[in-house]
Amino acid sequence: MQLIQNQKTILIVGLGLIGGSYAKGLKKLGFRVIAIDTRQAAIDYAVQNKIIDEGFSHNRPDAIQSADILIFALYPKVFLKWIEENQCYLRPGAILTDVTGVKSCLVYDIQEKLRKDVEFIAAHPMAGKEVYGVENSDDAIFHGANYIVVPTEHNTQAAIELCKDIGKLLGFARISELSPEAHDEMIGFVSQLTHAIAVSLMTCCDNEELVNYTGDSFRDLTRIARINDAMWSELFLLNKDALLQQMDVFMNEFSDLREALAEGNTEKMREKMRLSTDRRKLFDKK
Repeated sequence: MQLIQNQKTILIVGLGLIGGSYAKGLKKLGFRVIAIDTRQAAIDYAVQNKIIDEGFSHNRPDAIQSADILIFALYPKVFLKWIEENQCYLRPGAILTDVTGVKSCLVYDIQEKLRKDVEFIAAHPMAGKEVYGVENSDDAIFHGANYIVVPTEHNTQAAIELCKDIGKLLGFARISELSPEAHDEMIGFVSQLTHAIAVSLMTCCDNEELVNYTGDSFRDLTRIARINDAMWSELFLLNKDALLQQMDVFMNEFSDLREALAEGNTEKMREKMRLSTDRRKLFDKK
């Protein structure tokens, strides 16, 4: 991991839960970590708790120029605007990466607009919690989690390896590569569809006494229903086609199960349950 070890200063742009967790993990490893966030309280908290070395509530040109690596933890549209307005301050040779949940609508635009003497290599840490802000940051959420690197033909192998090194240093267990299109198709299923299902479960029944009756199964299924509506509605819309396709597949499968129940077709229900059990076992393997 020599590539990442040669870099001295890391700038985190967006000091929320994930940005703060990146900062906390990288600071522990001895990197100089600085941050930019519009919320002064987030900067103050991070400095006071030694999550970062220094921080700013505005885009300081000297801070941007000092960074060897920049990690963006911003909403997609805000990320694009930041690049348009601030890339003039980037140090030549700087490497940019991100934590954004959608890629096709973002990666190509940024790479097209970005100066040719810097490089953007996209990434997606598959980790999080149902709380927000640097105040809840915890680099332990990365330990054992999945990390996806999303290169294009415009990326150098050196930048790809550096991005993978970040994942390894932060403790991710599995590091994969996907194209932006393959990433968005997969995320539409494993992340966005699951959030859509959780939201639907919580909105299809208005019984305020449910908390008194439910067991672990309902709590587990709806854990992610405590959702950041601004962020997730933007992610849904930016990955609209892929998510709609996954919703259609799910609804067809659900309708098939409903039909088996309505017809009293025990064998068909059991067949689906056996298939479900076999596929779920794959997640339990070490």
